[in-house]
Amino acid sequence: MTLSTSRSTGSSDKKAKGYLLGLRVVVPNEEDSIRIYSLGFYGKPFGVRKPGPREYREVLELSFVEALYLCEQGFLEVVDENNNVIACTKLLEEGKKRISNFELLYKVYKDLRNKGFVVRSGLKFGSDYSLYRQGPGVDHAPFLVHVFKKGDRIDPIEIVRAGRLSHSVKKKFIMAVVDGNNVSYVYFEWFRP
Repeated sequence: MTLSTSRSTGSSDKKAKGYLLGLRVVVPNEEDSIRIYSLGFYGKPFGVRKPGPREYREVLELSFVEALYLCEQGFLEVVDENNNVIACTKLLEEGKKRISNFELLYKVYKDLRNKGFVVRSGLKFGSDYSLYRQGPGVDHAPFLVHVFKKGDRIDPIEIVRAGRLSHSVKKKFIMAVVDGNNVSYVYFEWFRP
């Protein structure tokens, strides 16, 4: 499921405005925040621990990958501290400078979003992403995704560790492997002989 970028005329079709602050993009306008979040659980409202599908009245904080995706889809305009618009290509370059493996992380994020999943940070589970079918507050994330580049050397202990951790939090472990512009997925399940 890719966001539609076709627009009709009207004020509700304008791009939301986000401000680049460090490694985040903040959307301070209430109307823009509601619109962006409701597109598919993008960002995290300040002051809401576990946001659900309801409307809220909060400032929205987007990760770099979310902001880039929304920028490329035509829903978000990102500006710097001087209110200068940052092009999507420049945002990608900034992400690569500021965040380790950003390009790999973004390719996987974009691929999963385009497949219709809601993709959130998996940091609290020790993974790159947690993956929802419907969204936070609606269902639990059934998958944890770890991102790798094709050819990366992976210690088997890391695979066992990730599998055990995902199993302990009742989630499935997936490895996303990036090869150029292609992303492949390896799904792990516990097997008891």
